[in-house]
Amino acid sequence: MRPMPSMKYARVESERKFLLRSVPAGALEVSTIVDRYLDGSRLRLRLMARADGSSVRKLGQKIPIEPGRVVHTTMYLDDAEWGALAHLPAAELRKVRHHYPGGLAVDVLPDGTVVAEVDGGEELPSVVPAFLDVIREVTGEEKWTGAALARTGPSALPHAGGPTR
Repeated sequence: MRPMPSMKYARVESERKFLLRSVPAGALEVSTIVDRYLDGSRLRLRLMARADGSSVRKLGQKIPIEPGRVVHTTMYLDDAEWGALAHLPAAELRKVRHHYPGGLAVDVLPDGTVVAEVDGGEELPSVVPAFLDVIREVTGEEKWTGAALARTGPSALPHAGGPTR
C-alpha cells in the first residue's frame, strides 16, 4: 500500500473494473467521452458530451493508493481554460459511456471492447450487478487504466473469450 497523499482537495475513489461480453440494457444516459492524458504527467483532460448537446470539461488527476482505489482530484473548466490546455501533447482515448443507477458505468472502446466500472465510493464494492455478462475482473491491472489504454490501445490487449463486437 502506498502512502496516502494529501486529501485537502481530493477524495478517495474506489471501483472495480470488469471486461464484459456486451453492454447491458437499461442505461439512464449515454455520453461520448474524450480523455486526453497529458504527456509527462498524471493529468487527464476530459470532455464529456451528453446526448442533449451539453458538455462538461474537466482536468483531473488520479493517484493510485492500492488496487481499485485512487485519490482523485477534479477541476471543472470553462471554454477558455479548456482551450489553453487542450493543445498540450497527450495520448487520447475515446469511448462511449453508458450510465446506470448505483454508480455503474459501462464504456465501449473504439475497438468494441466493453469495460464496466462499479463505483463503491470510499470502499471497494463487494457486490457486482448480476446482470453484467462478465468475462473477467481487471481491477488493479495497470494495462486496463484509461492512461494505459490511451497509450497502447485496447486492441493490443488479449481478451479471455473476447467481448462481443
